[in-house]
Amino acid sequence: MDEFGLIRQYFAAAPCAQATAGVALGIGDDCALLQLAAGEQLAISTDTLVAGVHFPDPCDAYLLGQRCLAVAASDLAAMGATPLGFTLALSLPAASPDWLQGFAAGLNKMAQDCALALIGGDTTRGPLSVTVTVFGRLPVGQALLRSGAQVGDLLCVGGSLGDAAGALPLVLGQRQVAAELAAPLLARYWSPQPQLALGQALRGKATAALDISDGLLADCGHIAKASAVALQIELERLPLSPALLALLDKPAAQHCALSGGDDYRLAFTLPAQHLPALQAAGWSLVRIGQVVAGRGVQLLDAQGETVQPRACGYQHFGNLSD
Repeated sequence: MDEFGLIRQYFAAAPCAQATAGVALGIGDDCALLQLAAGEQLAISTDTLVAGVHFPDPCDAYLLGQRCLAVAASDLAAMGATPLGFTLALSLPAASPDWLQGFAAGLNKMAQDCALALIGGDTTRGPLSVTVTVFGRLPVGQALLRSGAQVGDLLCVGGSLGDAAGALPLVLGQRQVAAELAAPLLARYWSPQPQLALGQALRGKATAALDISDGLLADCGHIAKASAVALQIELERLPLSPALLALLDKPAAQHCALSGGDDYRLAFTLPAQHLPALQAAGWSLVRIGQVVAGRGVQLLDAQGETVQPRACGYQHFGNLSD
Protein backbone atom coordinates (compact mmCIF):
# COMPACT_ATOMS: atom_id res chain seq x y z
CA MET A 1 0.00 0.00 0.00
CA ASP A 2 1.36 3.45 -0.91
CA GLU A 3 1.29 6.53 1.35
CA PHE A 4 -1.96 7.89 -0.08
CA GLY A 5 -3.75 4.57 0.16
CA LEU A 6 -2.64 4.24 3.76
CA ILE A 7 -3.98 7.71 4.58
CA ARG A 8 -7.30 7.03 2.83
CA GLN A 9 -7.88 3.64 4.44
CA TYR A 10 -6.83 4.29 8.02
CA PHE A 11 -7.20 8.02 8.61
CA ALA A 12 -9.21 10.00 6.01
CA ALA A 13 -12.23 7.72 6.42
CA ALA A 14 -12.23 7.87 10.23
CA PRO A 15 -15.15 9.60 11.97
CA CYS A 16 -12.78 12.18 13.44
CA ALA A 17 -11.74 13.25 9.91
CA GLN A 18 -15.22 14.24 8.78
CA ALA A 19 -16.48 17.81 8.38
CA THR A 20 -17.03 19.72 11.60
CA ALA A 21 -17.64 23.26 12.80
CA GLY A 22 -14.59 25.49 12.48
CA VAL A 23 -12.95 23.37 9.78
CA ALA A 24 -13.66 24.83 6.33
CA LEU A 25 -11.48 22.27 4.53
CA GLY A 26 -9.95 19.10 5.95
CA ILE A 27 -7.97 16.19 4.50
CA GLY A 28 -7.50 16.01 0.75
CA ASP A 29 -5.82 19.24 -0.35
CA ASP A 30 -2.40 20.82 0.14
CA CYS A 31 -3.54 22.65 3.28
CA ALA A 32 -6.46 22.50 5.65
CA LEU A 33 -8.51 25.65 6.17
CA LEU A 34 -9.75 26.68 9.62
CA GLN A 35 -12.56 29.18 10.11
CA LEU A 36 -12.33 31.57 13.08
CA ALA A 37 -15.08 33.88 14.23
CA ALA A 38 -14.40 37.59 14.58
CA GLY A 39 -12.62 38.37 17.84
CA GLU A 40 -10.99 34.94 18.17
CA GLN A 41 -7.35 33.84 18.12
CA LEU A 42 -5.84 30.56 16.94
CA ALA A 43 -3.93 28.47 19.50
CA ILE A 44 -1.35 26.01 18.07
CA SER A 45 0.88 23.44 19.75
CA THR A 46 3.05 20.55 18.51
CA ASP A 47 4.19 17.42 20.36
CA THR A 48 6.48 14.65 19.14
CA LEU A 49 6.55 11.20 20.73
CA VAL A 50 9.50 8.95 19.86
CA ALA A 51 9.58 5.17 20.37
CA GLY A 52 11.90 4.21 23.21
CA VAL A 53 11.90 7.77 24.58
CA HIS A 54 8.26 8.68 25.21
CA PHE A 55 6.73 5.20 25.03
CA PRO A 56 8.02 1.62 25.09
CA ASP A 57 8.58 -0.13 21.78
CA PRO A 58 6.74 -2.36 21.11
CA CYS A 59 3.52 -1.24 22.76
CA ASP A 60 -0.21 -1.51 22.17
CA ALA A 61 -1.03 0.55 19.06
CA TYR A 62 -4.54 1.46 20.25
CA LEU A 63 -3.22 2.86 23.52
CA LEU A 64 -0.46 4.74 21.72
CA GLY A 65 -3.03 6.33 19.40
CA GLN A 66 -4.94 7.63 22.41
CA ARG A 67 -1.88 8.84 24.27
CA CYS A 68 -0.21 10.73 21.43
CA LEU A 69 -3.27 12.91 20.85
CA ALA A 70 -4.11 13.37 24.53
CA VAL A 71 -0.71 14.81 25.44
CA ALA A 72 -0.96 17.33 22.59
CA ALA A 73 -4.56 18.29 23.34
CA SER A 74 -3.56 18.97 26.95
CA ASP A 75 -1.66 22.04 25.71
CA LEU A 76 -4.93 23.47 24.41
CA ALA A 77 -6.44 22.92 27.85
CA ALA A 78 -3.53 24.78 29.44
CA MET A 79 -4.29 27.84 27.29
CA GLY A 80 -8.04 27.70 27.85
CA ALA A 81 -8.65 27.02 24.15
CA THR A 82 -11.65 25.33 22.58
CA PRO A 83 -10.47 22.42 20.35
CA LEU A 84 -10.70 22.70 16.56
CA GLY A 85 -8.50 20.16 14.78
CA PHE A 86 -5.16 18.39 14.56
CA THR A 87 -2.62 17.13 12.08
CA LEU A 88 -0.69 13.86 12.33
CA ALA A 89 2.84 13.18 11.06
CA LEU A 90 3.60 9.48 11.39
CA SER A 91 6.96 7.83 10.77
CA LEU A 92 6.71 4.02 10.50
CA PRO A 93 9.33 1.30 10.00
CA ALA A 94 6.68 -0.78 8.19
CA ALA A 95 3.01 -0.43 7.21
CA SER A 96 1.48 -3.22 9.29
CA PRO A 97 -2.31 -3.36 8.74
CA ASP A 98 -3.00 -4.68 12.25
CA TRP A 99 -0.87 -1.98 13.87
CA LEU A 100 -2.39 0.79 11.76
CA GLN A 101 -5.91 -0.42 12.48
CA GLY A 102 -5.31 -0.32 16.22
CA PHE A 103 -3.48 3.01 16.16
CA ALA A 104 -6.16 4.69 14.04
CA ALA A 105 -8.92 3.36 16.33
CA GLY A 106 -7.22 4.71 19.45
CA LEU A 107 -6.52 8.03 17.77
CA ASN A 108 -10.14 8.33 16.67
CA LYS A 109 -11.43 7.52 20.18
CA MET A 110 -9.37 10.31 21.77
CA ALA A 111 -10.16 12.72 18.93
CA GLN A 112 -13.89 12.27 19.48
CA ASP A 113 -13.50 12.54 23.27
CA CYS A 114 -11.65 15.86 22.78
CA ALA A 115 -13.85 17.16 19.91
CA LEU A 116 -10.80 17.42 17.66
CA ALA A 117 -11.03 16.86 13.90
CA LEU A 118 -8.20 15.23 11.97
CA ILE A 119 -7.48 17.77 9.20
CA GLY A 120 -4.23 16.57 7.59
CA GLY A 121 -0.72 15.29 8.08
CA ASP A 122 1.98 13.10 6.57
CA THR A 123 3.29 9.54 6.65
CA THR A 124 6.81 8.38 5.91
CA ARG A 125 9.08 5.35 6.37
CA GLY A 126 11.50 5.56 9.30
CA PRO A 127 11.87 4.86 13.04
CA LEU A 128 8.53 4.91 14.85
CA SER A 129 7.69 8.52 15.73
CA VAL A 130 4.41 10.41 16.09
CA THR A 131 4.08 14.19 15.75
CA VAL A 132 0.73 15.82 16.48
CA THR A 133 -0.09 19.49 15.97
CA VAL A 134 -3.31 20.70 17.60
CA PHE A 135 -5.34 23.80 16.82
CA GLY A 136 -7.82 25.57 19.06
CA ARG A 137 -9.66 28.87 19.29
CA LEU A 138 -10.28 31.33 22.05
CA PRO A 139 -11.44 34.93 22.51
CA VAL A 140 -8.77 37.56 21.92
CA GLY A 141 -6.98 38.42 25.16
CA GLN A 142 -8.33 35.48 27.19
CA ALA A 143 -5.55 32.93 26.72
CA LEU A 144 -4.17 31.45 29.93
CA LEU A 145 -0.46 32.28 30.00
CA ARG A 146 2.39 31.35 32.32
CA SER A 147 3.31 34.95 33.02
CA GLY A 148 0.44 36.40 35.08
CA ALA A 149 0.81 34.88 38.56
CA GLN A 150 0.51 37.47 41.34
CA VAL A 151 1.73 37.44 44.94
CA GLY A 152 -1.17 36.29 47.10
CA ASP A 153 -2.69 33.96 44.50
CA LEU A 154 -3.43 30.35 45.40
CA LEU A 155 -1.58 27.56 43.60
CA CYS A 156 -4.02 24.83 42.52
CA VAL A 157 -4.12 21.64 40.45
CA GLY A 158 -6.96 19.92 38.64
CA GLY A 159 -6.83 16.56 40.41
CA SER A 160 -4.64 13.79 41.77
CA LEU A 161 -0.97 13.68 40.78
CA GLY A 162 1.65 10.98 40.31
CA ASP A 163 -0.46 8.14 38.90
CA ALA A 164 1.27 8.02 35.51
CA ALA A 165 4.70 8.09 37.12
CA GLY A 166 3.61 5.31 39.46
CA ALA A 167 2.47 3.31 36.43
CA LEU A 168 5.76 3.63 34.55
CA PRO A 169 7.45 0.55 36.11
CA LEU A 170 4.32 -1.41 35.16
CA VAL A 171 4.40 -0.06 31.60
CA LEU A 172 8.07 -1.02 31.26
CA GLY A 173 7.53 -4.49 32.73
CA GLN A 174 9.79 -3.74 35.70
CA ARG A 175 7.10 -4.61 38.23
CA GLN A 176 4.08 -6.90 38.32
CA VAL A 177 1.00 -6.26 40.48
CA ALA A 178 -2.60 -7.47 40.53
CA ALA A 179 -4.67 -6.32 37.57
CA GLU A 180 -7.17 -4.45 39.74
CA LEU A 181 -4.35 -2.42 41.28
CA ALA A 182 -2.59 -1.74 37.98
CA ALA A 183 -5.65 -0.79 35.91
CA PRO A 184 -6.37 2.75 37.21
CA LEU A 185 -2.69 3.70 37.09
CA LEU A 186 -2.16 2.32 33.59
CA ALA A 187 -5.24 4.21 32.42
CA ARG A 188 -3.72 7.46 33.67
CA TYR A 189 -0.53 6.73 31.69
CA TRP A 190 -2.00 5.51 28.41
CA SER A 191 -5.26 7.48 28.31
CA PRO A 192 -4.76 10.81 30.10
CA GLN A 193 -7.85 13.01 29.82
CA PRO A 194 -6.97 16.57 28.77
CA GLN A 195 -8.73 19.05 31.07
CA LEU A 196 -10.17 21.07 28.20
CA ALA A 197 -13.41 22.11 29.90
CA LEU A 198 -11.53 23.15 33.04
CA GLY A 199 -9.16 25.30 31.00
CA GLN A 200 -12.11 27.11 29.43
CA ALA A 201 -13.73 27.56 32.87
CA LEU A 202 -10.54 29.20 34.14
CA ARG A 203 -10.55 31.92 31.46
CA GLY A 204 -10.87 35.30 33.14
CA LYS A 205 -10.14 33.76 36.55
CA ALA A 206 -6.74 32.02 36.63
CA THR A 207 -3.78 34.38 36.43
CA ALA A 208 -1.36 31.74 35.06
CA ALA A 209 -1.64 28.12 33.97
CA LEU A 210 0.06 25.18 32.27
CA ASP A 211 -0.35 21.43 32.00
CA ILE A 212 1.88 19.15 34.06
CA SER A 213 3.97 17.06 31.69
CA ASP A 214 7.50 17.07 33.10
CA GLY A 215 6.64 16.99 36.81
CA LEU A 216 4.93 19.44 39.17
CA LEU A 217 8.15 21.00 40.46
CA ALA A 218 9.67 21.52 37.02
CA ASP A 219 6.50 22.86 35.46
CA CYS A 220 5.69 25.19 38.35
CA GLY A 221 9.21 26.51 37.86
CA HIS A 222 8.11 27.71 34.41
CA ILE A 223 5.27 29.75 35.92
CA ALA A 224 7.56 31.14 38.61
CA LYS A 225 10.16 32.22 36.05
CA ALA A 226 7.68 33.69 33.57
CA SER A 227 5.81 35.58 36.32
CA ALA A 228 8.91 36.64 38.30
CA VAL A 229 7.47 35.23 41.54
CA ALA A 230 8.02 32.24 43.83
CA LEU A 231 5.58 29.32 44.11
CA GLN A 232 5.31 27.53 47.43
CA ILE A 233 4.10 23.91 47.33
CA GLU A 234 2.90 22.34 50.59
CA LEU A 235 3.93 18.69 50.61
CA GLU A 236 0.99 17.53 52.72
CA ARG A 237 -1.53 19.12 50.36
CA LEU A 238 -0.49 17.05 47.32
CA PRO A 239 -3.53 15.09 46.07
CA LEU A 240 -2.61 11.40 45.88
CA SER A 241 -5.02 8.79 44.54
CA PRO A 242 -5.97 5.66 46.52
CA ALA A 243 -4.54 3.57 43.66
CA LEU A 244 -1.13 5.23 43.91
CA LEU A 245 -1.06 4.90 47.70
CA ALA A 246 -1.98 1.22 47.37
CA LEU A 247 1.07 0.72 45.15
CA LEU A 248 3.62 2.91 46.95
CA ASP A 249 4.29 4.23 50.43
CA LYS A 250 3.47 7.90 50.98
CA PRO A 251 7.00 9.33 50.48
CA ALA A 252 7.38 7.44 47.19
CA ALA A 253 3.92 8.55 46.06
CA GLN A 254 4.76 12.16 46.91
CA HIS A 255 7.95 11.86 44.87
CA CYS A 256 5.91 10.66 41.88
CA ALA A 257 3.55 13.60 42.29
CA LEU A 258 6.38 16.13 42.51
CA SER A 259 8.80 14.89 39.88
CA GLY A 260 7.32 12.03 37.89
CA GLY A 261 5.60 13.86 35.06
CA ASP A 262 2.99 12.69 32.53
CA ASP A 263 0.08 13.84 34.72
CA TYR A 264 -1.48 16.19 32.15
CA ARG A 265 -3.46 17.88 34.91
CA LEU A 266 -3.66 21.65 34.91
CA ALA A 267 -1.60 23.62 37.44
CA PHE A 268 -2.67 27.23 37.83
CA THR A 269 -2.59 30.30 40.04
CA LEU A 270 -5.89 31.76 41.14
CA PRO A 271 -7.07 34.72 43.22
CA ALA A 272 -8.59 33.21 46.36
CA GLN A 273 -12.06 34.66 45.75
CA HIS A 274 -12.58 32.47 42.66
CA LEU A 275 -11.91 29.08 44.27
CA PRO A 276 -15.21 28.57 46.18
CA ALA A 277 -17.37 29.28 43.11
CA LEU A 278 -15.33 26.94 40.92
CA GLN A 279 -15.54 24.16 43.49
CA ALA A 280 -19.27 24.76 43.93
CA ALA A 281 -19.65 24.38 40.16
CA GLY A 282 -18.29 20.85 40.48
CA TRP A 283 -14.63 21.26 39.55
CA SER A 284 -12.33 18.99 41.58
CA LEU A 285 -9.69 21.59 42.27
CA VAL A 286 -7.08 21.18 44.98
CA ARG A 287 -5.15 24.03 46.55
CA ILE A 288 -1.54 22.90 46.98
CA GLY A 289 0.20 26.16 47.84
CA GLN A 290 0.48 29.86 47.14
CA VAL A 291 2.34 32.55 45.25
CA VAL A 292 4.82 34.63 47.23
CA ALA A 293 7.49 37.20 46.53
CA GLY A 294 10.81 35.75 45.41
CA ARG A 295 12.03 33.39 42.73
CA GLY A 296 11.66 29.71 41.91
CA VAL A 297 9.71 26.91 43.60
CA GLN A 298 9.80 26.20 47.33
CA LEU A 299 8.69 22.88 48.83
CA LEU A 300 7.34 23.10 52.38
CA ASP A 301 6.85 20.27 54.89
CA ALA A 302 4.01 19.97 57.44
CA GLN A 303 5.79 22.42 59.75
CA GLY A 304 6.20 25.01 57.01
CA GLU A 305 9.94 24.38 56.72
CA THR A 306 11.63 24.30 53.33
CA VAL A 307 12.71 20.81 52.24
CA GLN A 308 14.91 19.71 49.36
CA PRO A 309 13.19 17.46 46.78
CA ARG A 310 14.94 14.32 45.53
CA ALA A 311 14.52 15.44 41.91
CA CYS A 312 12.76 18.25 40.08
CA GLY A 313 11.42 16.64 36.91
CA TYR A 314 12.19 15.31 33.46
CA GLN A 315 14.52 17.09 31.04
CA HIS A 316 15.32 15.81 27.54
CA PHE A 317 18.75 17.47 27.53
CA GLY A 318 19.46 17.71 31.23
CA ASN A 319 23.18 17.24 30.69
CA LEU A 320 23.45 20.39 28.57
CA SER A 321 24.04 23.88 29.91
CA ASP A 322 21.48 26.65 29.22
